[in-house]
Amino acid sequence: MKHIPFTHQYARVLSIAGSDSGGGAGIQADLKTFSALGCYGMTAVTALTAQNTLGVQSIHGVPAAFLKTQLQSVLDDIGVDAVKIGMLHSPEVVKVVAWAIDHYSLKQVVLDPVMVATSGDRLIAEETVAVLVRELFPRVQLITPNLDEANLLLKQTLNDVQSLEPAAQALLDMGAQAVLLKGGHLPGDRLCDVLQLQGREALLYESARIHSRNVHGTGCSLSSAIATQLALGHDLASAVATARAFIRQAIAQGAPVHTGHGHGPLNHGFAPVVMQLKPLR
Repeated sequence: MKHIPFTHQYARVLSIAGSDSGGGAGIQADLKTFSALGCYGMTAVTALTAQNTLGVQSIHGVPAAFLKTQLQSVLDDIGVDAVKIGMLHSPEVVKVVAWAIDHYSLKQVVLDPVMVATSGDRLIAEETVAVLVRELFPRVQLITPNLDEANLLLKQTLNDVQSLEPAAQALLDMGAQAVLLKGGHLPGDRLCDVLQLQGREALLYESARIHSRNVHGTGCSLSSAIATQLALGHDLASAVATARAFIRQAIAQGAPVHTGHGHGPLNHGFAPVVMQLKPLR
């Protein structure tokens, strides 16, 4: 039987993150985002969680050696165009991810430094934070902390929009190449995020707040959406703008839907994009 010759490949995005058994955040949200935006999604699971819309009941970390095997399996065979990193629970796991970035020369990497869940549950051990900053901040293209995570990293409290740009610069000073500091936890009807790159003026993204109870997994989905746009060839500023627009629509479309008894998920599938193909090289 004669096979059709290969001419194209999918735009490929890898999620290195924890699993959310409730399906709203973590690798489940990442895969939904990748598919909705027309990319082929893969995973390397860092932790299992017993989790639902009400919170995180339990976390079971994946051994670092097994995470390394997952990464080798995916990257040696399929390859990748962009990477999203989420929950990393231990210093050993962080070091395996740093190894993979170096070993496979991964360039388009978005780190969502997941430390606190929407429910307020702490998701990262204290000793892991310093290793995360040292090993990954200089290696990734972008970090996407929310206000709680920035407060934890900077050991200060950010109370207003005016504090976002100096805080983003302070995160750059900790070694990051670029920072998208998300101001969604600030009060008010306007939502402001700041994108700060080394040696450039800050970009402010401002929009009306969409009031919804269903915001579980927003940060996971945003970082994944940015990674998909990078995989599709967009520059960082454009990737952030497009990803924010997608998340806003996913929040709006999911707002009237009842899922569970707490913070429900976004509607990732409100307008799925056809799988994007790239010429085979």
